[in-house]
Amino acid sequence: MFKKLVTGAAFALALVPAASFAAGGEGHIEDFAFSFEGPFGTYDQNQLQRGLQVFTEVCAACHGLKQVPIRTLSDESGPGIPEDQVRAYAADNFEVFDAALDDFRPATPVDHFPANTSLGAPDLSLMAKARAGFHGPYGLGLNQLFKGMGGAEYIASLMTGYTGETKVEAGTTFYENTAFAGGWISMAPPLADEQVEFIDGHENDLESLSKDVAAFLMWTAEPKMMARKQAGFIGVLFLTVLSVLLYLTNKRLWAPHKGKKTS
Repeated sequence: MFKKLVTGAAFALALVPAASFAAGGEGHIEDFAFSFEGPFGTYDQNQLQRGLQVFTEVCAACHGLKQVPIRTLSDESGPGIPEDQVRAYAADNFEVFDAALDDFRPATPVDHFPANTSLGAPDLSLMAKARAGFHGPYGLGLNQLFKGMGGAEYIASLMTGYTGETKVEAGTTFYENTAFAGGWISMAPPLADEQVEFIDGHENDLESLSKDVAAFLMWTAEPKMMARKQAGFIGVLFLTVLSVLLYLTNKRLWAPHKGKKTS
């Protein structure tokens, strides 16, 4: 499906402590267009598969997805990868500790993605839900109403927000980032143009890679988003029909008391 995990990648996310992923309210968040936005939006399976590849080749060297079962990669509402490829992916890229064997073994689809917090790097399972990209007047939430929470936008903006400027404080190197609150982050730029090559020849510039991995992390945080949207649509439709029926019933019941004839 794609190349094996590259451990120790040059742009791995190992340099970021957990505190570095602060909320991005004070930074500049780009309003990227994602296919899953809006009441009728859906995940783009091809994009999720590309995002998985970016995560595997770059982010997984230092970050984990401990809340995500590997088997869900075959979900139709997710990446939709065939089960045999999921088995091969798990065995080729990850090892898990088996208490029964008292040793490590190749991962299988029934396992979760391994936890990985190298140098304090946070787990990314729910990162897209934990980070709000858009903020509005306190108590109103107008931006959130029209744009959503923007967790995926925050991640993509963070990946593309590096200016190239650096500074050293107390022995720690900080990198200027327009999306990060405060403007400086201890995580080195994790992605670069053409860092990951896709088999289908899809664009692999920095922005494309950032959007792909952000979409994948949105799916890990909200794997049932499509089901919730469908249930919400059915619920609204049902309530609309019920409201019409209640209105007509109420009108008929009160007609005699208002001196109107009923049919």
